[in-house]
Amino acid sequence: MTDFSTARRRAVRVPARILLITTSAWGILGWHAAQAAVDSAAASEIAVADAADDVGGEILVSGKRPIAESEAAALKIQKESPSLVSVVAADAVGRLPDQNIAQAVSRLPGVGVQRDQGQARYINLRGAPINWTTLSIDGINIISPEGRDARFDSIPSAIAAQILVRKAVTPNMTGETIAGNVDVVTRSAFDYSGFHIAGKAGGGYVELGKRQEYEGQLVVSERWNTGIGEIGILASGSYYQRDMVTDNYETDWEAVTEDRRPGNADRIWARETENKLYRLTRKNYSASGKLEWKPTPDHRLFVSSIYSAFADDELRNNYIFDLDDQQSRLASGTSAAALAADRAACPTTSATPRSGTTGYADVCTGNTPYKGTVYGIDLNANVLVREYVQSVFTNTVGGDHDFDRLKIRWRGNYTKSVDDRSAPAQLNYDSPGFGTGATQGTNRLTVDYDLTDKQQPAVRLFRTIRNADGTFARGAAITQIEDTPGYALSRVRSLKAKDITRAYTGKLDASYDTDLLGETKITVGAQYDRRTKTSRERSIDFTVSSAANPYGLPLSYAAVRLPSDPDFKGDIPLGYLFDYHGKGAAIALVDQAIAGGAVYAPVNANFYSVREEVYSGYAMFETKQDWGSIVGGARVEHIKNKGTAFATINGTAQLVSIPDSRTLVYPSLHFNYDVDETKKLRLSFNTGAARPDYDQLRPNLTVNDANLTISGGNPDAKPEKAKGVDLYFEWYMQPQGYFSIGTFYKDVKDVLFDTTRPFGSDSLNVGGLDRSAYTFTGIANGGDGYIYGAEIAFQQQIEGNQQALGLPDWTGGFGVLLNATYNKSRAETPDGRKIEFPGTSKFVYNASLFYEKYGFSARVSYQKRTKWIDAIGAFGTVNGTFRGLEGGDFFWAADDELDASLRYSISRNVEVYADFSNLLNGPGRRFAGVSARTVERETFGRRYTGGVRFNF
Repeated sequence: MTDFSTARRRAVRVPARILLITTSAWGILGWHAAQAAVDSAAASEIAVADAADDVGGEILVSGKRPIAESEAAALKIQKESPSLVSVVAADAVGRLPDQNIAQAVSRLPGVGVQRDQGQARYINLRGAPINWTTLSIDGINIISPEGRDARFDSIPSAIAAQILVRKAVTPNMTGETIAGNVDVVTRSAFDYSGFHIAGKAGGGYVELGKRQEYEGQLVVSERWNTGIGEIGILASGSYYQRDMVTDNYETDWEAVTEDRRPGNADRIWARETENKLYRLTRKNYSASGKLEWKPTPDHRLFVSSIYSAFADDELRNNYIFDLDDQQSRLASGTSAAALAADRAACPTTSATPRSGTTGYADVCTGNTPYKGTVYGIDLNANVLVREYVQSVFTNTVGGDHDFDRLKIRWRGNYTKSVDDRSAPAQLNYDSPGFGTGATQGTNRLTVDYDLTDKQQPAVRLFRTIRNADGTFARGAAITQIEDTPGYALSRVRSLKAKDITRAYTGKLDASYDTDLLGETKITVGAQYDRRTKTSRERSIDFTVSSAANPYGLPLSYAAVRLPSDPDFKGDIPLGYLFDYHGKGAAIALVDQAIAGGAVYAPVNANFYSVREEVYSGYAMFETKQDWGSIVGGARVEHIKNKGTAFATINGTAQLVSIPDSRTLVYPSLHFNYDVDETKKLRLSFNTGAARPDYDQLRPNLTVNDANLTISGGNPDAKPEKAKGVDLYFEWYMQPQGYFSIGTFYKDVKDVLFDTTRPFGSDSLNVGGLDRSAYTFTGIANGGDGYIYGAEIAFQQQIEGNQQALGLPDWTGGFGVLLNATYNKSRAETPDGRKIEFPGTSKFVYNASLFYEKYGFSARVSYQKRTKWIDAIGAFGTVNGTFRGLEGGDFFWAADDELDASLRYSISRNVEVYADFSNLLNGPGRRFAGVSARTVERETFGRRYTGGVRFNF
């Protein structure tokens, strides 16, 4: 290792396994004046991780090349791992606009993210559904507030020292992992040499809506040598807030039974088109603390607590133009003669629909599925106030004890996850009814719709004229939507809803190093998990009108209008103007109803409680040979479930509890072959099972004895079981580089689908009736499927190679990270179709270019993923033709993101930074069946943030 002067080094000695924190997670950038003289030695310093054992050794961290050093540390862990893993260093998390865990890992090979309102939320690992990837914090599996669909936006990246993405399942991992596990490793006071304080403060600008964002972090730690050993304490906190608006178009599509004119077999019509216009305040905040005691270097006891939350305060103006409101008036009859006469009446198109009809799905008026005019339609306007909070409160007590060859690890954990879905106010403003003989059509809208531009659907609004012969015509234009005739309050709702998951975990692991077969570690473990998820809702829900208004509520929109903030804050051309509503004014209407006697009533249909107990045990071995290593073993899990919910039988709600139990075995075997000191071959055989989510297991069944049907949850749903194989080649190039290429395959049984089948259980055989053969509609196990694909990754830095390449010294600061993933999947639906698994993009690409030298650091990152299925559409028969009833399956269109960051080290302890996010400002767009059929399009705007970091 190159020798530096004391003034230049000021280095910290820490265990290699926690290098990721010290390499500028909090801005230890080094000082540019000292760097200028030592650039030629950077390569050997960057590769410092290779000089120490990552279990017990110590390494020297200079902090002068934070990106390079953190990448070296990540590659060190990745190389030494006995199974396939990708690592994010804390520096990489902190130095880009990675506000949450999903965004932090998004640049790793094989990782695709799904976003909400422009923020990364879910992870698709190597093309798999989101519920196949599990989340853990310090090795403890965490149930997300939503359930098994782990939401990573509720975990701020600020708490992480490192993030391990494990793609190959080993016996010491939870068996419900199929695609992989994301393990967030938190900070420790023993990561630092003594007293430590670090943090950052920043603010920024959100381009769309001209809004602001704020962020701050602080970590304080200290360690002491005492007469009873060494004690360390660490506390940290973080806060992030973004105020934003969202531009949104949405369209729902349908096959129309009444559309019987020529060409109807291929036509899918827009049944409604709408705008959801959001004003949002989103927050992430966390607080954590850890107390550790090392009575001797071989023993550690600790207690830790982490609270993290994601809050979404939303105000939404939602305008729905209900085009199919009167679709039943289109057809004149269904007999052969009537159909023939109807078709004969349409040899050419006319702009005027027949008397009493609106023109919806009527090609005789010149309308097409993408462009036309519909008369006398319903306007449904929703004013919504939501106060969503998702939180995770996890508490762990544990110990690590080393007795020569025997090592014991024990943990006890309590985690409470809360999904608060409360909406204090939802107000509906509607047009009046159509009226007998269409007489009220003049009090409704006429809408010109143009959906031909899939990126920018458009509507224009007009008054409706009723001619003497009963036909409709277009009247004067409506520019202010509140001027719509008859527009008045029709329904008031308020929801208090919480899903609470309480989880208890106890685990014990023991490993023993033997001389068997040279060098072999044998590990056994046991674990107990008890989780209970309970969902409760209470609501106020009533209709109002001028004739029935028991609480005397104002029916005009003027009562909630926000006169001080009338201007539209988005950029899209709506085709109309509107007035925003005030949060306080909307809630005041609900409060007025409560004062008048309205009460929150339990929503029994949505109540459920699911208790899950998992008894686990595993045994595994790791044997090291001159040529590499073998890791193998098996995990056994005995799972007991009990679901409780209200089942509605012949209109009467009864509380029903249904138990279930099963035992699953997960064997795995991993081979790691060292081609030489820098190259590895990895071959892995692994198994896993993704269990149905808690809401899918709830027995909230509705029984109809007259129709012999049952619908609802399915407590008998079985896990999706997978067997997988991975084959990877890794090359750790000197002095600082990496190349890998690999392929993977997973065979999946019992894939879960929404389906219809015989109920097949006697659990509802009450009242002397056998209901086991009733037709059940809900979640059920379907056919089989598979996922396979390939990954390739490359990263390299010029530092240390300038002379060989004939480049000037200053070019050593450049580096590049590139990776790409190809995915292919298939699963059989209950109707026999072959579809891709939801979440599978055919290609996922990542490219980052960075430069750091002389105290300056910059990085530009680009991510792209091709389209993927979001949800399975409904299919059925319409007019004798089997077709997609909603236009087909629902896809997200291709998505790409471009981010950039800049850093400048003012001194050894202080740096300034600037982050630039969503620079392409691309939309999030969904479509049904074909790309031209847009279902949703949203834009969020570019974001710019800057601030200062400090480290002492």
